[in-house]
Amino acid sequence: MGRAAPDRRTLRACLALLVLPLQLLAGASSAATGEPLASAPARPRIALVLSGGGARGFAHIGVLRVLRELQVPVDIVVGTSMGSVVGGAYAAGASVDDLARMARETNWEQVVADRPARDALAYRRREEDVLLPSRIEFGVHRDGVNLPPSAAGNAALEQALGRLLPAGTRDLPSDQLSLPFRSVASDLLTGEAVELVDTPLFLSMRASLAVPGVFAPVRVQQRLVVDGGLVRNLPVGMAHAMGADIVIAVNVGTPLAPEKSLGSALGVAQQMLNILTEQNVQRSLRELGPKDILIAPLLADVSFLDFSHVQSAIAAGEAAARALAPRLAALALDEATYAQFENRRLAPPALADAAIPIGTVTARTAGRINPQVLVAQSNLVPGKAATLAQVREAGDALYGRGDLARVETDVVDTDGKRHIDIIAREAAWATSRLRVGLELASDFNEANSFAMKLMYVRTSVNAWDAEVRAVMGIGDKRDIGVQFWQPLGAGSKWYVAPSLQYGASAGDIFSGGRRLARNAYNVSSASLVLGRELGNWGDLQVGVRRQSASTRVVVPQQDGSTKTFDSTQFVRYRVDTLDSLGFASRGVLLDAGLERSPGADGTASLARSSIIGMAAVHTDNWAGHLYGEWAHAQSGAAPLSLGGFLRLSGTPADSIQGRTIAFARLVLARRVGALPLTLGGTLRAGFSLETGGGFDQPLSASLNSASRKQAGSAFLAVDTRFGPAYLGAGATRDGNRTLYLFLGPIW
Repeated sequence: MGRAAPDRRTLRACLALLVLPLQLLAGASSAATGEPLASAPARPRIALVLSGGGARGFAHIGVLRVLRELQVPVDIVVGTSMGSVVGGAYAAGASVDDLARMARETNWEQVVADRPARDALAYRRREEDVLLPSRIEFGVHRDGVNLPPSAAGNAALEQALGRLLPAGTRDLPSDQLSLPFRSVASDLLTGEAVELVDTPLFLSMRASLAVPGVFAPVRVQQRLVVDGGLVRNLPVGMAHAMGADIVIAVNVGTPLAPEKSLGSALGVAQQMLNILTEQNVQRSLRELGPKDILIAPLLADVSFLDFSHVQSAIAAGEAAARALAPRLAALALDEATYAQFENRRLAPPALADAAIPIGTVTARTAGRINPQVLVAQSNLVPGKAATLAQVREAGDALYGRGDLARVETDVVDTDGKRHIDIIAREAAWATSRLRVGLELASDFNEANSFAMKLMYVRTSVNAWDAEVRAVMGIGDKRDIGVQFWQPLGAGSKWYVAPSLQYGASAGDIFSGGRRLARNAYNVSSASLVLGRELGNWGDLQVGVRRQSASTRVVVPQQDGSTKTFDSTQFVRYRVDTLDSLGFASRGVLLDAGLERSPGADGTASLARSSIIGMAAVHTDNWAGHLYGEWAHAQSGAAPLSLGGFLRLSGTPADSIQGRTIAFARLVLARRVGALPLTLGGTLRAGFSLETGGGFDQPLSASLNSASRKQAGSAFLAVDTRFGPAYLGAGATRDGNRTLYLFLGPIW
């Protein structure tokens, strides 16, 4: 007989016995992985959308601080421009305190400047600032004159972004961070929005922040992209597409300016950008759902490029978020759950940045620069251990050449060796540059001068990276000089530099502070220098100079002239680590020289020496310097003279001479405002205390003599595109007083 078929009740019991172990196994797996059980209610996924807005974007940090206090979790981050910077760092694991510290301590004036910080430049680039402090430059080529591609350089910005990111996250794809992250850029050729998904985090942030006219465009996956705010400044739709149930959108975009602010071409151009941005923001606001939350900080006093109000912007973000605290608090987690959530976000990367011995170092360029020069200048030496951060810093240092638009370091670690490939893209406009400058000086009396100066620089003339530099000035002083600077090998620190110089000027002759006559001078010279660069901070030179000079008395006018010929041997040691020539906040300047003119026709040889030193001093709002100089001649006048603004203010310029010159001053100035980025920089009010004189007796006796003068000045100063400008008043202790107006270098 066959078996009876089981009834339905028996089948259900058997199935239950089979399914129960699987359910228990699934529950154990969920508990082990920390995932919620199927029966547990799931909380909504929250996306944080941060808009662009330049300096106004620091308000995002204040919003993040309130979200942390309320224990509101963030599951997705989407950002544009400055929102991409803050959001990308947050998604990568940066703490809110780290973000606030970055915002406060970063020198944003240098970040939005048109080149790297001055103390990061190669020494020859710093020397150009001393010769002509203007920042008005053009590229000069056979096809015409062209401007730099942006108002600000790349290096300082990229270094600031690199310091912001947690260690080991710079090159992680945006979709592999602690929190899912997206940023938006704009295709400069098509106008389309570009969603940066698997792009390395650093490049994603940099591309989204490429504000047109401020930072250079970036190439991402064969597309030339700029600031995403032009097409999607508040990408709410992108957050919903990534699976967000609730969006917290923070809008810090710049509102449209009133008519009274549109009186210049710059104001109209900025308004056009604001219109484009505001139109796409309005479209994004219509994408907000009923559960979404919009935070709009009040930032009336903070403009797009006003980086002097960082703390005010952060405070505005906090205030706006706290005003919506009841709605935000509804999304909060309990303290223990939020702590676990935050700990996972802040978790450090799994791998530390270990130092590995360098195997090979190569470089690639697509222009005039010899790759071997870049390898030598990187100071990356095979056999020497280096971390990834050190390799990146070495690549960033190459920006100091002044003729590179972008530097990337490709690193491959194999068999315990670190192989480095430097990929450099030249700034085509910078290989042949023309700098234009103006120098003005007036004491609102008889001393008035004007000069227009030009400097032309041609880099990478040959395979050893030679340069040609020509400087010309017209005005009260006429001069022209040409120097050919030739390293003695690819990347060699040793160099030779022959030069030719011609100058014509007029100067007053003083005696006892009284003007007696005026002479006209014409000087021609040729020199040859053998030198060695000392890192990027100085050099040492020995050389010989042959000079021909003629002197003619023009007031009172006399016929004939006096001609002299001499040959001079000299040694010169220079150091320059100042971060600014106007008002430095760090660094020193030293220029020490000794020269000897061999005697002729049985006369004794003559020697002259001089030393100039300056050290920057600063506090939070004050900047200035301590300055001193000393010069001495074996016979005749010392190679330096005194008189004029900041050189015994109140006395006529160059009216104090002697066999020995000794001088010291203290200059301090406080920040009181700033010019727009396109015009200049910080506005300061300051003062100086000065002492010194010209002496014909031994220095030990001279310092206590009546020839030593005391002086001081008060002034307003501003960094302009043509160099530092001063409006001041100076006086000596004996009662001489003078007003001053200067545009140009003041030493």
